[in-house]
Amino acid sequence: MSEPRQTTDSEINPLLRAWVTPFATPPFDEIRPEHFLPAFEQAFADHSAEIAAITNDPAAADFANTITALERSGKLLSKVAAVFYDLVSAHSNPAILEIDKEVSLRMARHWNPIMMNAVLFGRIAHLHENRANLGLSPEQLRLLERTYTRFHRSGAGLSEEAKTRMAEINEKLAQLGTSFSHHLLGDEQEWFMELGEADRQGLPESFVAAAKAAAEERGMEGKAIVTLSRSSTEPFLKSSARRDLREKVYKAFTARGDNGNANDNNGTIVEILKLREESAKLLGYPTFAAYRLEDSMAKTPDAVRSLLERVWKPARARALADRDEMQALITEEGGNFQLAPWDWRFYAEKLRLQRANFDDAAIKPYLTLDQMIAAAFDCATRLFGITFEERKDVPAWHPDVRVWEVKGPDGKHKALFYGDYYARPSKRSGAWMTSLRDQQKLDGEIAPLIINVCNFSKGAGGEPSLLSPDDARTLFHEFGHGLHGMLSNVTYPSLSGTSVFTDFVELPSQLYEHWQERPEVLQKFARHYQTGEPLPDDLLQRFLAARKFNQGFATVEFVSSALVDLEFHTQPAEAAQDVRAFERRELEKIGMPEEISLRHRPTQFGHIFSGDHYAAGYYSYMWSEVMDADAFGAFEEAGDIFDPAVAKRLHDDIYASGGSVDPEAAYEAFRGRPPEPDALLRRRGLLDSAKAA
Repeated sequence: MSEPRQTTDSEINPLLRAWVTPFATPPFDEIRPEHFLPAFEQAFADHSAEIAAITNDPAAADFANTITALERSGKLLSKVAAVFYDLVSAHSNPAILEIDKEVSLRMARHWNPIMMNAVLFGRIAHLHENRANLGLSPEQLRLLERTYTRFHRSGAGLSEEAKTRMAEINEKLAQLGTSFSHHLLGDEQEWFMELGEADRQGLPESFVAAAKAAAEERGMEGKAIVTLSRSSTEPFLKSSARRDLREKVYKAFTARGDNGNANDNNGTIVEILKLREESAKLLGYPTFAAYRLEDSMAKTPDAVRSLLERVWKPARARALADRDEMQALITEEGGNFQLAPWDWRFYAEKLRLQRANFDDAAIKPYLTLDQMIAAAFDCATRLFGITFEERKDVPAWHPDVRVWEVKGPDGKHKALFYGDYYARPSKRSGAWMTSLRDQQKLDGEIAPLIINVCNFSKGAGGEPSLLSPDDARTLFHEFGHGLHGMLSNVTYPSLSGTSVFTDFVELPSQLYEHWQERPEVLQKFARHYQTGEPLPDDLLQRFLAARKFNQGFATVEFVSSALVDLEFHTQPAEAAQDVRAFERRELEKIGMPEEISLRHRPTQFGHIFSGDHYAAGYYSYMWSEVMDADAFGAFEEAGDIFDPAVAKRLHDDIYASGGSVDPEAAYEAFRGRPPEPDALLRRRGLLDSAKAA
């Protein structure tokens, strides 16, 4: 009688098995926290062996045995990490967050010796030096240049002593970035404010319904709460007639990560800045910003500062004029107080009602989540010929997540799109796009699995989720990123989808926002959630007229954050020993109106401190906006926002090319010229203020 066969780890652990789900998607219903560490262990070992084989290959370096081999390596690691980081951000729990601490350190320890491998870098550098004689295609040449740059900028050419120190810095930064995001999530999860009947003055029904749904999500049935999710806080600050409660919510929101408790991020920021400065100097740069921006469209801190200051002056002038009008409104109403930051949104809404006879509450009933998803899909169909069909058979990480199959104009499978739209305590705040698998064609056609995550308020008692105009714009923004991933048509994984410069990556997303605000789209999809009636023409016209209202505030809020980010990374780290004092000093320097706060105060600025993706790069949204405002002009000039010839160029040159083309060349191929900088000021309605300034 034979012995019973032992079950192997790869059979038990769903992360290590071949996935027999539809489209080979992650089997989220089977994956448990305890599966991750063994899966990472195996993935690290596999990848290290693959890298060793490339490094020790006795054959002379060529494109196939070095660059292509690198592209093929680490498949299991990519697969496991994509699932893990999706859960960390979108549906965490204490066990996952605990594992995250260990994984972030292990990840740094795994990548450091690879990215600083002198022998491997020698092979890459040899190919790079001889690139003109290798007979490479334009995409292969771009991949070789990007691979060389990535290794060079990681310290592969440093002395052994400097490499050792760089590895220590990378490990520590990985831990600190993880701590920063955990602290922020902790503060967001711990705080809420219950709304009794007397606390609901001025709040529209749609907000109260969302507040009840938020309470239900926390197991507080029958109650209503405000949370520190932006989609809860901002509408409350706009609508609540209770000034005392506005102050309480505003102060809690702006104090996240800055409460002197276990979640305080001040010390974390100081350490991050010191280590970033040291790493930049090891690599031969005077500051982290100089290091970071060299590999971007902007190239230098001065170029960034120049753009931001050009926008700052007219935006500040407009904001101060609006402030004076709001103060006059307060006096008119008999209010005996100075406009404060927690008053701005409330009185801005009153002013907008006066000037444009419009407030967000009037249009919200027409902007249901389902209809705005349908609008985003319809625009993509009309522009690019792709179609969307909901699939109920694809496992997801939470019951609220919806999945659609995306087909190309030829009717063939192109991608899967996951939409995770509602706020919940297990999800970090904000909105983002990511992927579970990227498009590539290196070994056959690999279709991408693309994710959009948002934090919209859920409707209570079966009511639909109603979006503010800002929420609807966010949905289109993230879907624009999603299209960048779904329409990608490149051979190599490292150049896929959103693998582009940070100050180019926001172009496809911000450009897509333009369609959400178009009358042609709103007339078709903005329907009253109770009656099904289309958006009345007079309300549509008032909405369009009101769009440029309060742009001084929105621009000041953003540009000040971008300038503070730039200063954090251009000044010596020593200057930011006291983070609050640094923030105060920089805001005084630029003349920040005291009635407006940063869009992201330092202790909650996850873009730049939860990792380094946007560090010294928060300006990117505005750099991209110069391009997106100009790019939409191509459709306007054609007289049709779905013009087939312009849409084809947009598809081929921007959305499908991923990182395979230099971004400036990609933009000029689409537009026929460089972007026109005034388009940004025109879009924001600040051109007159700019001329006056």
